[in-house]
Amino acid sequence: MTATGTFGLSSEARNLHWLLTNLVGEVRGARSVAVVSSDGLLLLSSDPALHDAADGTAGSESPRGSSADLATIISGISSLTLGAAELMDTGGVKHTMVAMAEGTVFVMSISDGSLLGLHAGADCDMHVVAYHMAMFVGRAGHVLTPELRSELRKSMESAQ
Repeated sequence: MTATGTFGLSSEARNLHWLLTNLVGEVRGARSVAVVSSDGLLLLSSDPALHDAADGTAGSESPRGSSADLATIISGISSLTLGAAELMDTGGVKHTMVAMAEGTVFVMSISDGSLLGLHAGADCDMHVVAYHMAMFVGRAGHVLTPELRSELRKSMESAQ
C-alpha cells in the first residue's frame, strides 16, 4: 500500500505523504488509511486505487473498503462521537475505535477538525496502531495549514 502520487506537490505535502506511507508500513494489517478535512473531504490516502486513477491506469470505481469509503466512515464516526461528547458534556473527542468481527476502524483528531482514520484487520495490535497514529498526528498537526489542506484537496480531486 502506498500513498497517492506526489508529483508537483509542495515539500509539506510530500512530507505528509511520506509520513502516511511510513504509518502504513509500520502497522501490520493496515488495509486503508485516510486523512479527512473537517468538512469530510478526503485529503490524503494510502489507497493504491486512487494512485492508479491519477496515472490513468484504473477504472472509475474504487474497491469496497477503499480510502474513499473510509473517509465517509471517518466523517460519520466523528459526527456521532462529537455529538455524544456534547450531549454528555465531556469535552472534545481525541480518538475513537470501532472493533468489528473482521476489522477495526480507528479515528484520531489531527487539528482544526481534520481527522486521521485507519482501517485494519481484526488481528492488528491496537497499541501499535494507536502509537503510530499518535506519531503521525504529532508530526502532521502543526503542518496541516488551510493552504496545505487546499493543496491536498485539489490533488485528491485531480486523482479521482
